[in-house]
Amino acid sequence: MSNVHFISIGGSVMHSLAISLKKIGYNVTGSDDKIYEPSLSQLKLHDLIPNSLGWDANNINDKIDFVILGMHAKHDNPELLKAQEIGLDIYSYPDFIFKVSKNKTRIVIGGSHGKTSITSMILHVLKNNNINVDYVLGAQLDGFEDTVSLSDENEFIIIEGDEYLSSPIDLSPKFLKYKANIALISGISWDHINVFESPDIYAKQFSSFIDTIVDGGVLVYNESDTIVKDIVLKNESFIRKIYYNLPDFKILNNKIFINTDEGDIPLQIFGKHNLSNLEGARKICSLLGVFDNDFYNSISSFSGASKRLQIIYNDKKNLLIRDFAHSPSKLTASVNAVSETFTDTFIICVYELHTFSSLNLDFISQYNGTLDNCDLPIVFIDKQNKKLDSTNSINNEIISKAFGINNLIIIDNSNDLFTYLISMDYKNTCLLLMSSGNFGSMSIEKLKFHISNGN
Repeated sequence: MSNVHFISIGGSVMHSLAISLKKIGYNVTGSDDKIYEPSLSQLKLHDLIPNSLGWDANNINDKIDFVILGMHAKHDNPELLKAQEIGLDIYSYPDFIFKVSKNKTRIVIGGSHGKTSITSMILHVLKNNNINVDYVLGAQLDGFEDTVSLSDENEFIIIEGDEYLSSPIDLSPKFLKYKANIALISGISWDHINVFESPDIYAKQFSSFIDTIVDGGVLVYNESDTIVKDIVLKNESFIRKIYYNLPDFKILNNKIFINTDEGDIPLQIFGKHNLSNLEGARKICSLLGVFDNDFYNSISSFSGASKRLQIIYNDKKNLLIRDFAHSPSKLTASVNAVSETFTDTFIICVYELHTFSSLNLDFISQYNGTLDNCDLPIVFIDKQNKKLDSTNSINNEIISKAFGINNLIIIDNSNDLFTYLISMDYKNTCLLLMSSGNFGSMSIEKLKFHISNGN
């Protein structure tokens, strides 16, 4: 079996891919200069943790058959330079996923928001209906040991398709690599400003994504998103186009029911954006042979992917919810989902400005109005965040103006944030924590303990 070396093995998908390849017989090594949880524990569990952190050209030799290169590495990485020097095959992880799945039916889920949730819904339903598939998923999902699973025997592979760059030596979006047989676009909202300098440039990547769908393939798209609808209708590819919209639903006692021909189906998820995601997942599952009644019976037990409006604590009086929102559109969707579902609850929203885009002075105005449906909005910005360099002049006045909230509470220290949150009187309250980071390593478990013990 082949010998493969991962440059930047600690990445969220990279470490999962390394584990998957080891399980099916590859000899796997890897390196990285930083490895965080949960990658660290998973790599240790599978005996794939590097002997030491850092890069070493001596890790690369002619016994290695090929290298998989992660985006965290730089173009002048010494291991990368050595691999190039001795002529090894170098793949980005999406290139490699395509290589091993080119004889399968590739279902690629794309969009600025919702792709993890939709991919998770599809996998949950397929598993419940005994349909085995390969997959590449961006978050942990109950009932699935790994976030990447590859095999020789499965006919389908479900791929969460990211529009971000493939690798430091391949600056094309990942989802262009997969050449989807079936694709989905959930929505388009400008993101990754450090790479895509304008909304038009960003949207163009999704047009290119449609162009990569194989002739005779299928595109499922969210018709209610005007940008998506526009680029789909303009596209002249030889593909079948299937649209979806928000399904009929009702909210009863803080619980959502979806209206179907089988009757009202109770759901564990909530929020209009998640109902839209569900409808997209239903369309994909139908293309894979799942009947609607089987879909609804399965989706009723779906509780969501990790950190996607994940209810950490709920005692019917107070809620603690963790969410991965890290852009204006995702923030708006998550806040509205909570406010529309828990209508009789005092809602505290804590949002961490964490990504390059969020901290960019030319982009931050996109956040205007995103926290308007909170009773108490709080913005956290970690002063230890390395994305805040000496040239970034962002300050509290700029942040307040960007969000359009004069009395916005802004906290820049994780200890201060924790102290402030535990000082609150939690009575019929929902605390919604939203970030793609970790709030400066603030302990969510300690916060949960405080809320669950009545302050």
